[in-house]
Amino acid sequence: MFSLKNKAEKTTVVIGGSAGSFPIVNRILEGIRPQYRMPVILCLHRLRDKREGFKEALEIKSKLPVNEPNDKSLALPGHAYVAPANYHLLMEDATHFALATTELVQYSRPSIDVLFESAADVCGQHLIAVLLSGANRDGATGMRHIKRKGGLLIVQDPQECSMRTMPEAALQATEVDYVLKTEDIIRILNEFH
Repeated sequence: MFSLKNKAEKTTVVIGGSAGSFPIVNRILEGIRPQYRMPVILCLHRLRDKREGFKEALEIKSKLPVNEPNDKSLALPGHAYVAPANYHLLMEDATHFALATTELVQYSRPSIDVLFESAADVCGQHLIAVLLSGANRDGATGMRHIKRKGGLLIVQDPQECSMRTMPEAALQATEVDYVLKTEDIIRILNEFH
């Protein structure tokens, strides 16, 4: 199994991904235990004007209820949340979301950096961040910020990614705790259940 690093109690999981990440996210949501005790917050690059079908596609195999939060929505344990189209998703505090329509970050809204940085400020060492396949550098700055705040960093093994730019940018930006293939990402998330 794993020798767990950074064993501080974990309260929140954030996952970011772009090109090539959707099937990996589906597999993670299918593999997480149904009684998972943390919210799993997803920031996935998506078409700005397509609002229907994304959440529904994630729900098909997910063991957790999947929601698109509104501004001020609660972040409940054992639920998955996906950033709505054309909105930045932030953690306002440990239990509430905020939505913003500020400028694009790394050509993206929602931006992984925006979610990761706000989650790091709120959760600090209690945060687990996972960065998956993607074709730009979104997420690298957020991962560095999470590391400074003491959170746990997991990057999908670039060898497994269909687009390696995003995980490789994170590996260049900061020291990560784990570089893992999908099945091992699921195993380690379940270790922190």
